[in-house]
Amino acid sequence: MAIPVEYLSVGMMCILLFLIFLGIRLGFAMMAVGFLFGLYYRGPAILSLFMNSMFGVMQNSVLIAIPLFVFMGILLEKSGVAERLFDTVYRAMGSMRGSLALTVILISTLFAACTGVIAASVTTMALVGLPAMIARKYDYGLACGVVCAGGSLGILIPPSVMLVVMGPMCNLSVTKLFAGAFMPGFLLSILYILYVIVISWLRPEVAPAISKEELATTKGENMFLKILLYALPMIFLLVAVLGSIMAGITAPTEASALGVVGAALIAFAYRNLTWKTVFEATIETVKVTSMVLFVNMGATMFTSVFMFMRGGKIVENLLFATGLGPVGIIFLMMFILFILGMVLDWIGILYIVVPIFLPVVIKLGFDPLYFVLMVAVNLQMSFLTPPFASAIFFLRGVAPSVVTTRDIYRGVVPFVALQAVALGLCFLFPQIVLWLPSLGV
Repeated sequence: MAIPVEYLSVGMMCILLFLIFLGIRLGFAMMAVGFLFGLYYRGPAILSLFMNSMFGVMQNSVLIAIPLFVFMGILLEKSGVAERLFDTVYRAMGSMRGSLALTVILISTLFAACTGVIAASVTTMALVGLPAMIARKYDYGLACGVVCAGGSLGILIPPSVMLVVMGPMCNLSVTKLFAGAFMPGFLLSILYILYVIVISWLRPEVAPAISKEELATTKGENMFLKILLYALPMIFLLVAVLGSIMAGITAPTEASALGVVGAALIAFAYRNLTWKTVFEATIETVKVTSMVLFVNMGATMFTSVFMFMRGGKIVENLLFATGLGPVGIIFLMMFILFILGMVLDWIGILYIVVPIFLPVVIKLGFDPLYFVLMVAVNLQMSFLTPPFASAIFFLRGVAPSVVTTRDIYRGVVPFVALQAVALGLCFLFPQIVLWLPSLGV
C-alpha cells in the first residue's frame, strides 16, 4: 500500500531535522533526504527536476557577488584599518563611561557597512576590543556582549551576504533588500549604544571611564583629524560599494568586484597586501562560498521534492488552522524562526523555512519584501542564541582564557532582548524597513 503523500512530506522534515541533530552537514543532509524521497515518490524522473532546478541556480549571476563580498571582507579585516580607528575613537571619547564598549559598537557598525561577513567582524573586534576592555576592568559579560552583538551587525547592514542569498531565493531585488536593511541595522546599533550608556551610568563599575593617565596622552593631538584620516578608507569603500548600488550605477555583482579592488587598495596602503594575505583570504573565501553553494544545492533538491509532495500546502493549512489571523500567523512564524535559530545555521533556515512561509505570507496580503526583511532582522538573534550561536563560537575561539563561556552567554542575553525590541518596532512601524525601498532606491 502506498504511503500517503502527507505522511511523506512530514517524514521528510522529521528525518532532515534528525540528521542535522546527528551532526551531518546541512547541505549533504538535504541532498540525501531530497534524493531518497524523490526517488521513492517519482522514480528516476525526479532527476530531471533536480537538474532543472540546479541549472536555474547556476544561471543566477547575482550569486557571483557572494565570493566577492566575502573576499572583500576578509581583505578589509587583514588590512589593519579597524585597529587604528578603534584606538583613535576610544581616546577621542575622553572620560566618558563605557567609551570602550561604545567604540566597539561604532567601529562594528562602520565595519558592517563595508563587509557582510560576521566571522571577520566578530573576530576583529574580539582581537582588538576585548583585550582592551578586560585590561581596563570592564565586566566580562558586557565586553563579550558588545563584541558579539556589534560584530553580528555585518549580516544585516549591507552589503550583507545573507541579503545577497535571500534576493534570488525569494525573487526580490537585492538592491531593495539592501535599502530596506539599512534602517533596521542602524536601529539595532542605536539600541546597543543606548544600552551601554544606560548600564554604564547605572553601574559605573561595569564600564569604567578612561584613566587620567591615558587621557593625558591625547593632549596636543587633533583627534578629530586622526579619526577622519583612519575612517576615510572605510568611508571610501562604503561609498564605492553601496553608493554605486543605491545610485543605480552598478548592480550588486559589479559593486562587489569594485569592493574587492577598494579593499585591496586599503590593504596595500597599510602595507598589509602580501601574498600570504591574499592566499589566506582566497582559501577562506573558497570555504565560505563552497558551504553556501552546497547548502543551496541541497536545499534545491529538498525543497523541490517537499513542495512537489504538497508539503507547503500542509504547512499552510496548519498555519491557517490555528485561527490566529494574519498578524498572529506572522508572530507565530517569527517565533518558529527564533526557535530554529537556536539549532540551525541562518542559511539552513532560509532555504528550508522561508520558501515554505513566503507563499502563505503573500496569501495573507503582506508585502514579501517586508516579510523577508523581518526574517533578516529576526535572524540576528540566531547569532547570539545558544546552542548554535555562531558569533559566540567565533568569540570563544579567540577570547583570552580569563573569559569563560558563561561570561559570554551572560553578556549576550541583554542584546538578544534588544534585538527582539528592534524586531517588534519593525513590526509595529513597517516604514522602518519599507521607507528607503519606497523611494525607488
